[in-house]
Amino acid sequence: MRVAIGSDHAGYHLKEHLAKTLRDLGHEVVDKGTHSEAAVDYPPICAAVARAVASGEVERGIVLGGSGQGEQMVANKIRGVRAALCNDLYTARMSRAHNDANVLAIGARIVAPQLADEIMTMFLTTPFDGGRHERRVAQIAEIEAASGCD
Repeated sequence: MRVAIGSDHAGYHLKEHLAKTLRDLGHEVVDKGTHSEAAVDYPPICAAVARAVASGEVERGIVLGGSGQGEQMVANKIRGVRAALCNDLYTARMSRAHNDANVLAIGARIVAPQLADEIMTMFLTTPFDGGRHERRVAQIAEIEAASGCD
């Protein structure tokens, strides 16, 4: 799978860790930044990850920051993106199974690297259940289209 990943300075070390894990698992990584611990604003980086997902450049995206909250909010501003903040395995599984989430947000100051590996793996391997959930995902897309998001 081709995965875009990006973080601010707070998520930099976890980004590097997860990028290595992705490569070790055989995934292709598209790194949208940041490339150091120097302070940086997260919105442009998270938008770049989300746009890569929305355009089809990659199949999934991962955005990381201190809490993951702002990163998720930015990603969700891009039309076609369903970003989910998942700091545990249950939300990772359910965001995929019921919401067909395509961008994962994690709080690097909340989640340790080993758990982040498990969350990411759950997110990447859980299929969308479809069925009754398709109707709800379609409703999200309708609301998004009516709002004039990116």
